Amino acid sequence: MDVNAAVAAAAAIAGVLTGVIAMLAFRWSERDQKRPTRTSLHTDPVLPPGVDTVLSVLRSSAVVLDESDAVVKASSAAYALGLVRGGKLAVEPMLQMARDTRRDGEIRQVELDLPRRGTGRGEALAVSARVAPLGSRLVLLLVEDLTEARRIEAVRRDFVANVSHELKTPVGALSLLSEAVMDASDDPEAVERFAGRMQIEATRLTNLVQELIDLSRVQNDDPLEDAEPVRVDELVAEAIDRCRHQAGTKQITMAAGGTADLHVWGNRGQLAAALGNLVENAVNYSPARTRVGIAARRVPATGGDMIELAVTDQGIGISDKDKERIFERFYRVDPARSRATGGTGLGLAIVKHVAASHGGEVTVWSSEGQGSTFTLRLPEPGASRDRATDHPADLEDEDGRPDGTTTVSSPYEPLPAPEVLP
Repeated sequence: MDVNAAVAAAAAIAGVLTGVIAMLAFRWSERDQKRPTRTSLHTDPVLPPGVDTVLSVLRSSAVVLDESDAVVKASSAAYALGLVRGGKLAVEPMLQMARDTRRDGEIRQVELDLPRRGTGRGEALAVSARVAPLGSRLVLLLVEDLTEARRIEAVRRDFVANVSHELKTPVGALSLLSEAVMDASDDPEAVERFAGRMQIEATRLTNLVQELIDLSRVQNDDPLEDAEPVRVDELVAEAIDRCRHQAGTKQITMAAGGTADLHVWGNRGQLAAALGNLVENAVNYSPARTRVGIAARRVPATGGDMIELAVTDQGIGISDKDKERIFERFYRVDPARSRATGGTGLGLAIVKHVAASHGGEVTVWSSEGQGSTFTLRLPEPGASRDRATDHPADLEDEDGRPDGTTTVSSPYEPLPAPEVLP
């Protein structure tokens, strides 16, 4: 009995010891698994607390690199710009900056021109890159896309240069003519002749300043703030009345037709100026004893019906090389004729901006020697608000040319060949 009890006691003690040893071994193994190893330190870097959240709200493209130049974190914009490919930073100058910053801890910044990826265009992508250390092992790269800012600055610089040149011409002419008047003070006929020229140059200067003001207004103002239903018949009548004197001087017949009782939604003043500019151009670039036609009609379109206003002339026409540029500011198809008619080269630019801000577009059909048809397409009331939000007022591509303004065939039959009236 005593032997059996001793064996049982020994077995119990052995079981307890085995359990204790097993529990200690499990705890030791669990602690060993939690202990960081050399491999994990180098392959699983962790961003400092809060950095991930900050990077997600930055407008700049963000890339975080570890000590082996592997990408730990990259924003979607960084991938869109082509900065990160295959988990690596693909721009060698930026990679070298990151290595230098990791070595000495200094913040570096540089502006670079990068080739565009996936396009056949030759323009470079202008970026500003800034590299800074992030903790002891990571490096943060922030890249800002400067392409659009540089384009806008170039357009603004060219615009200022063009304005300065255009203003200098009439101002210089007025200065010379005033000196001529003073020198010819004892010759009434010369004074009268020079004074007439001064009046012409003063009118040209006034028109240029006014069109600059109009262009600035249509670019900056929201036409739908003061929008109202506008009768198309009234816009046509106002445009014809505006050009009646010039047309009468050249014996040009102006005719209006098309669908009656049409309406568009927008700023009446801007719409009248846009249609008036088209009619005025048609009169100025048409030979004497010809016709200028204005037609209006409703056409179906996705998102709502559109109202088309077509201005057709029997003028000199526009060459293929000029069609792509006629909506640029200060561009003239025939500079000599523009000087004779007092044109500023801003009329079609104003038309383009008015059409875009109202949710429409302007297109042109033309053939040299046969005339031109400019078509202003505007949405009917109801669809205007939705369309205008999808058409920014200043649509220009990298060349400062109107984006989306295409040369299309005219939906209207061109007027017959010019007739020489008796």
